[in-house]
Amino acid sequence: MKKTIESLRQIINRIDNEILELLVKRAKTAKEIGALKNKKGDQIYSESREREILDRLISNHIRPMESEDVELVFQEIFNVSKKLQGKIKVAYLGPSATFTHQLALKHFGQASEMSPQKSISDVFVEVEKGRADYGVVPIENSTEGVVNHTLDMFVESNLAICAEREEPISHTLLSSSGDISKIKRIYSHPQALAQCRKWIESHLNRAELHESASTADAACQTSLDKEAAAIASPLAGKLYHLKAVASHIEDFEENYTRFLIVGKHSMPPSGKDKTSILLSIKDKVGALNDILEVFKKHKINLTKIESRPTKKKAWEYLFFVDFLGHSQESAAQMALKELGKSCVYLKVLGSYPRGE
Repeated sequence: MKKTIESLRQIINRIDNEILELLVKRAKTAKEIGALKNKKGDQIYSESREREILDRLISNHIRPMESEDVELVFQEIFNVSKKLQGKIKVAYLGPSATFTHQLALKHFGQASEMSPQKSISDVFVEVEKGRADYGVVPIENSTEGVVNHTLDMFVESNLAICAEREEPISHTLLSSSGDISKIKRIYSHPQALAQCRKWIESHLNRAELHESASTADAACQTSLDKEAAAIASPLAGKLYHLKAVASHIEDFEENYTRFLIVGKHSMPPSGKDKTSILLSIKDKVGALNDILEVFKKHKINLTKIESRPTKKKAWEYLFFVDFLGHSQESAAQMALKELGKSCVYLKVLGSYPRGE
């Protein structure tokens, strides 16, 4: 029998019915798990469990789909399951329609209760006070570097890093008319302006540049100015009824921002973890080299080391270190024990599944 579009659509209809039936069964099971979690006082959200499911599914033969396709589909399934188990409150660096907001929605789902905060410190406070279950903050950008305020918050806060997400950041030029010839002013966050510097010089070199508190604020300002444009996200354009003048205007295609999800509880091992620690070393020759030798001795792979002034004593520094593995693993425990003897200060910020 020769296949036609109509016959193939009939096959898809039957498959969709089967998928829906299985989704309903999964939702009922997820709801039962939620009831047991509530009874035991366990957290609804488990990044390590979600990562475990995705790794198992992606290891199967999934062609013609890509691993990103599977993750996109199942992330929404996870979000629905979390909604059925109970509403999750999420504080994030606001306002609405920023890239942090977009990431929070993607990670926790539309049904989560989103709470925009004016500063990174406010995000931490909301979670510490129990007014939010989790917080979402940026930690670094691949082209502009680390977000120092986020690093500083970990010095005083007892919150743990529960997850990380590395998201591609693509900027859109938005205006009320959508006409590039009418643009005389460009509003955006300083980082966004920096990430689009070459494009602006090539296409709008005579436009005035104005810094805004956020990309969402830039969109709001632009909505009130017919001769202005904003560099922001499509979500901000939708929220403030702006038209896209140009898309993907960032100077580098590999423009990623790493976000952290913080909460009160650490994540159990998933098999593909990363650990973040904070340490201060003694002021002596070769002190940093001695620390690095500890990781080498225990065959632990460092992925990041960042220094910050302690702000207590001139030329005294704290080091933020990321390494592969979970703090509960034997190699990590031995290394941390050894570091504790030689460091002035040592704090484990959390172990969590590595961002893909």
